[in-house]
Amino acid sequence: MAMMKSRLASKGIRVAIVDDHPSVREGLRVLLHREGGFDVCGMAGTVSEAITMIGEECPDVAIVDISLGKDNSLDLIRRLKAKHNTLRILAWSMFDDLLYAERALAAGAMGYINKQEATQKIFVAIRKVMDGEVYVSEKIANHMMHRSVGGRPREDKSPIESLSDRELEVFRMIGGGMTTAEISRALHISVKTVETHRQRIKDKLQIEDAPKLVREATQWVLENG
Repeated sequence: MAMMKSRLASKGIRVAIVDDHPSVREGLRVLLHREGGFDVCGMAGTVSEAITMIGEECPDVAIVDISLGKDNSLDLIRRLKAKHNTLRILAWSMFDDLLYAERALAAGAMGYINKQEATQKIFVAIRKVMDGEVYVSEKIANHMMHRSVGGRPREDKSPIESLSDRELEVFRMIGGGMTTAEISRALHISVKTVETHRQRIKDKLQIEDAPKLVREATQWVLENG
């Protein structure tokens, strides 16, 4: 009954915002409120908060930051889709990054938007995923199209794309200055497992030693957020 009342009182598309920066969450909430036709029913800054909030509020769309600090956004997207099969998920990021866009869509998101273009296109993106369509920027759409045309392999494919989702996550954390012990605690895995991931990353990226791994990861984070 409470859920039905909440639905009846809704002013439009019910939106949940998941971002680890409070000012970003609030800015997006204000933006959607001013536009009209959107009802921000909840906001969260972590995976655990998002799972609880979305379970309680049952939004139509969840806007999920692809870089949730120490949390795994791709895993969150998978978990939300598995538990709420009617939920539309729109991933957003500071960058037009094909690597994360493809992984977010593969995880279950129906759209991927650059935060820098969100003020102009966030309304279009939300409505498009609500209609069951996929939304990506023109730049990413062009990349995807060129990749698929004629089945030709991409000549500009980055070695980073060979990393698994977990390895990419560990690589990002290394680039963010986290130690093996800190990564272990953040991901709730053993130090030995983190070390295994580090070795696999070095092997795949052909990196000889730990200092170079840190340099490469730091540079990648600076360029990709």
